Order: sequence, then C-alpha cells, then structure tokens
Amino acid sequence: MKLKILVVAGDGIGPEVTNESISVLKEVAALGGHEFIFTEKRIGGVAIVKDGTPLPQETIDEALASDAVFLGAVGGNEFNALPPSERPEAGLLKIRSVLGGFANLRPAFAFKELTANSPLRPEIIDGANILFVRELLGGLYFGQPREWNKEKNEAFNTMRYTKAEVERVARVAFKLAQGRRKKLTSVDKANVLETSQLWRATVTEVAKDFPDVELEHQYVDAMSMHLMNRPKDFDVVLTENLFGDILTDESGVITGSLGMLPSATVGGKVNLFEPIHGSAPDIAGKGIANPLGAIMTGAFLLRHTAKLEKEAAAIEEAVRKLLELGYRTPDLVRGTDHGFKVLSTSEVGAKIRELVKQILK
Repeated sequence: MKLKILVVAGDGIGPEVTNESISVLKEVAALGGHEFIFTEKRIGGVAIVKDGTPLPQETIDEALASDAVFLGAVGGNEFNALPPSERPEAGLLKIRSVLGGFANLRPAFAFKELTANSPLRPEIIDGANILFVRELLGGLYFGQPREWNKEKNEAFNTMRYTKAEVERVARVAFKLAQGRRKKLTSVDKANVLETSQLWRATVTEVAKDFPDVELEHQYVDAMSMHLMNRPKDFDVVLTENLFGDILTDESGVITGSLGMLPSATVGGKVNLFEPIHGSAPDIAGKGIANPLGAIMTGAFLLRHTAKLEKEAAAIEEAVRKLLELGYRTPDLVRGTDHGFKVLSTSEVGAKIRELVKQILK
C-alpha cells in the first residue's frame, strides 16, 4: 500500500511525541512492504513565528494533497495575549474546517494496569470502553455572528446547527455502534436549548434506520456525572461540539492520563489524526512526554485511512504489552517507590517498535 501522510507536529511536546509515532508507522511500513511517504509542514505557534499565521497556505495545500494528516499539538503561553483568531488554536480550527472532517472519534478506555492512576475506584472503571463521536464543525466554535466588543464590555457567540449537520454525524455514530455493543447514547440539553431540541429530534429520526442499535438520550449535565459513576454502561456516545470537547476531556479520568488517548477526525476530504492531549509547554524538550497517545493515534490512522486493521491492532497490543511489562512514562507513576521502569519519550518509542515487530512477525 502507498500512503502519503502530512505531518504537522506543531508546538510544545508535539514534535517529540509525533516523532515516536511516525517511527512506529515506518516500522509497520517496513514490515508489511508498504510505502508511507511523509512530508512535514508547520501549524500553530511555530507557524506564527516563522510564517506570521497559525496555518500557512502551503500547509493547507499539502494537507489537501495527502491521504492523511497527522497533527502533534498546538499552543503556547507566549501566544495567550493574541486575539482568538490569531492564536495557534485558530490554525487547528481552520485545518479542521478546510479538510471537512465533521466527526471526531475519541475513545476513553481503562487499562487494567493503570487503574491506580485514576481517582475512580477500580471496580467502577474496570472494563470501561467508550467511543465518543463529537460533531466538529458546528455549534459555538463555528457559529456566526460572534464578537467581543471591548468598548461595550460584552461578548457573544452563536450556537447553530442544521438538520443535515446533525444527521451526517449521527449516521457515523450509529454505524460505529453496529460494530461494537450496539448501544448509542446521544447527549444534548434539549430541556433548554433549541439547537438541542433539533439535535434530539434528528438523532431519533436517524435511529429508525438502525433498528439493531439501542438509542438513549442524556442531558449533558447528567451525563457528566454518569461518566464518573457508571462509565461501563456506555458504548458509543454522540454529542455536539462544545459538549463533546468537555466530556471527552473529563473521560480522560477513566484512563488516568490524557497522554494515553488518540483521536481521529473523519468524514471530510482528508482524515485528520491527533492525540487528545495539549502541547504541554512546561515539559517540552525534557524527554519525559508520554508518546503512547500519539502512537495509538498512528494506529487510528492505519485503521480508518489505510484500512490496515491487523497492523493497527498490533500497535494497540504493543501498548498494552508495554504496560504489562511494567514500563511507564513519568505521568503514569506516583511517588518514588513504585517499582516501575520509567522510560523517556524516545525509549518508549523504541520499546513499542520492538514489540510491534515481535507481534507482526
């Protein structure tokens, strides 16, 4: 298989974790006789410094000419004084819009080896395996009009959805649920918001085309509590942009570290893949960042774009094996008397490549 992948490593720990994930993908390509062609461009803070914009046109052009885009992370404290439209995060929102991916897939699962890392009791999270499907191109983040009027000391944003936007992401979620436990939970605020009333009505209508999938509705405030006290009850969770942003970060508590989780944005011209953690500028360059979320993001790329399920599963198995063997990055250990083998970012990448090679051979 021949695959052209654009790498936009971004800011902070982005280049460090991305480098390890790409090294694993190269190992997979070599083992399977695949041709993965990697190109690199800038996005985020590094692009602001070097190009004067968080998303240069050459990055856009290269992204649209690729089969997949792999993003590290964007953001930095030195850019916080800029208006929102000029910050590194604006580059992320724009590339999502340009590529057209409207469904963001973000898992939240419990590793039995990491139950001590979660503040939740082991019996609550053991066996939890949720796949969030977050609508990514609508709602408050993209709705117009929006304004911050400093003279009047007021600001406003607009939450806006069309039936077509809700329907297309709902169909993605229902199809994914058919391949899992056949249960879908749709999250809204239909007791208050008209957009949520449209959301609930549309999802209920789409459900008629998927009679084998059980559908339930939850208000977002109730769902935020249920995620913490009964996460094993949920399979596929469908929600709009803002609610999805908040709930998926909250669900990181189930895993014990945001550094463990991947994501994929699908449905557009080119799929976009990124770990869900931020740029973590406070630990950038120290070699202690956890690359496992980025490495499993590479597995998502193999599964959703390359359709190489065996290779994707091998990477995920290698991550589980790494944890079973007692290897950890600093974010996954507590105190000093833990008995784990603490590895650097690059050492984790090397171990995963070794394990993937063993599994695929």
